[in-house]
Amino acid sequence: MKKDNCFCICPLASGSKGNALLVSTPDTAILVDAGLSGVALQRRMAAVGQDPADLSAIIITHEHIDHVRGAGVLGRRFNIPVYISPATHQACPGLGSVPELIYFDCGTRFDIQDLILNPFSISHDASDPAGLTLTWQSCKIGIATDLGVVTNLVRTHLSGSTLLYLESNHDPDMLINGAYPWHLKQRIQSRIGHLSNHDAGTLLAELHHDQLHHVILGHLSEENNRPEKALAEVGRRLNRPGICLSVAGPDRPGEVIRIPGKK
Repeated sequence: MKKDNCFCICPLASGSKGNALLVSTPDTAILVDAGLSGVALQRRMAAVGQDPADLSAIIITHEHIDHVRGAGVLGRRFNIPVYISPATHQACPGLGSVPELIYFDCGTRFDIQDLILNPFSISHDASDPAGLTLTWQSCKIGIATDLGVVTNLVRTHLSGSTLLYLESNHDPDMLINGAYPWHLKQRIQSRIGHLSNHDAGTLLAELHHDQLHHVILGHLSEENNRPEKALAEVGRRLNRPGICLSVAGPDRPGEVIRIPGKK
């Protein structure tokens, strides 16, 4: 991506087929999750002008295959450090060996060059699932996908964000009336499942402040949601016409959003 004085974010993939989010500053580029094959990740990074050899880190939020599939391959191929919690690492033996494995703990800040990262615990059916905030200069990006319930901890960490990347997984009516077996419907709706469009909109309305300029809705179910449904429901609940609201999809990189830094 273009190395201007901006905090940049670009969803490379979002959904049950795979998740990867590219975040960069003028001096640092990282992947949050790497849930596509190594080849697919390279192709999508090339499409937005990012050389994988320039990545400073891969951050893994939890062990599900749609978040870790290409992390080991990419780490080995380009000598990229992989940041992961100890419990998540233990739960994903498929990661394999990587050149440098760095552990983090939810609740403890760590830095990657000019980026400040604060991981926090979320509620999902994984060993130690994490949300993240990333801060550069006075800009803050909040990331929370794969969570079944919004806790006060989630609200606290995401508050004050300049940009939010938030799960808007399903439309409740489509889920209930769809073809999924009942046990899977129950899991998705549970406290360790996924946020609905309604939940995402309610949270965003609570988090709104004057410096929140962008919201990206992620991890939409292809079977139980539609981008237009998510945008309409979240937009209705957020009810802030000045915010740029978009959806990340599964098949191609999304828009590169640039947040200007200090002049």
